[in-house]
Amino acid sequence: MISFISSIILLLIGYFLYSRLIERIFGANENNQTPAYRSTDGVDYVPMKWGKVFLIQFLNIAGLGPIFGAVAGAMWGPVAFLWIVLGNIFAGAVHDYLSGMISVRRNGASISEIVGEWMGNGVKQFMRGFTLILMLLVGAVFVTGPAAILNGILDIGIPAWGALVFIYYILATMLPIDKLIGRIYPLFGFALIFMAVGIFWGLLANNYVIPEVFPYGFTNMHHEPEKYPVWPLVFITIACGAISGFHATQSPLMARCIENEKLGRRVFYGAMVTEGIVALIWAAAGMAYFGGVDQLNTIMTEHKGNAAWVVNEISNSLLGKLGGDLALLGVVAVPITSGDTAFRSARLIVADFLHLDQKSIKNRMMIVIPLFIIGFLLTQFDFAIIWRYMAWSNQTLATVVLWTITLYLASTTKWYYLLTLIPALFMTAVISTYILVAPEGLQLPYTLSVILGIAFSISAGALFFFKKRLAKQ
Repeated sequence: MISFISSIILLLIGYFLYSRLIERIFGANENNQTPAYRSTDGVDYVPMKWGKVFLIQFLNIAGLGPIFGAVAGAMWGPVAFLWIVLGNIFAGAVHDYLSGMISVRRNGASISEIVGEWMGNGVKQFMRGFTLILMLLVGAVFVTGPAAILNGILDIGIPAWGALVFIYYILATMLPIDKLIGRIYPLFGFALIFMAVGIFWGLLANNYVIPEVFPYGFTNMHHEPEKYPVWPLVFITIACGAISGFHATQSPLMARCIENEKLGRRVFYGAMVTEGIVALIWAAAGMAYFGGVDQLNTIMTEHKGNAAWVVNEISNSLLGKLGGDLALLGVVAVPITSGDTAFRSARLIVADFLHLDQKSIKNRMMIVIPLFIIGFLLTQFDFAIIWRYMAWSNQTLATVVLWTITLYLASTTKWYYLLTLIPALFMTAVISTYILVAPEGLQLPYTLSVILGIAFSISAGALFFFKKRLAKQ
């Protein structure tokens, strides 16, 4: 319990102290006019109060990640706490804040455009395609999943529910952000936070034994430690709550709505810290509720890694009927709210690429119709294989964004770039090692993959300093 409570306290300290340092480095200025006012169009550029923007940002980035990912990550033991705390404060929250604020300074530009500005036109073209495909895949996957859940509540057929979800996605993608998303997201965001607080209180009130970081530390408590090593799998499995590239695709949505640059710390850094706390709570619940990490591994194996069953069981037990209903609402609402903003982000990526103004409904339709035709076609495929690449793709995007932020800071400050360079090097080693050793990757021997992954990271760092030196000459 001490490690769990300490982890939450450290996240809060990170927000109140480290976030201020990052804000000062960026140079947030309340006198600067934000895109919400500079480019108001009543559709995407809409000024909204910071509390509403915070809840929308939180729900945009949260998805199922801080719940399902944290439960799955808990199978490795208390090392999950270490990664969530350190990854969140020094990597994920910094990644979210700076990518969001750079977007604010670039009039709400999509992340692919920001990456291209600092990493070159070739990388920009690649990132346009990469992020667009990622958004369409996320959107399509989050049609079939919620449809299946909803059909379990009211059996009208998965295709019928899928059609209804699709209709909602079209509306959420097309309508002004304050008309639908701005009204229902805060409610869903509050429900998600309420559920996490309820689980937290349930753990305390029932005196559950939560494993401590010490003496376990980085000990691999997975039931198949040889098959599932801590490095790099924990850092891929737990994304939301620690660091997630998907967040960088969502932050520009709120960069177009924030009223003051000084509010960016609350919205971007604050939402990520909140997500980290949610992830900590669910990781702790996973480790404690069934009697320990070993028991969690047994349960997850019996249910074929179905974290949804674990979440349902814990929610119904600790929260009662009302809590169980809220949990079900969350399990349905969270993927839907990830899916609709994924499609909306896809629209904005295309609009930025084509320089197509989105104030006109005709221009929005020109983009939306092809996107949803592609999205519908994607729902007809089996995503079992494709989805295996999604976690890696997500962390790869996070790594690219970290390098972009590092280049941005290197051009404007003396040494502050080191604060993002270290996480960038770390994540480079993670994604390199994973794709080398993973079944869906090159399937190289583990030791060789680790060595090559670290070597690749060192090489990336050397290239960075070489180019930085050339830039000074």
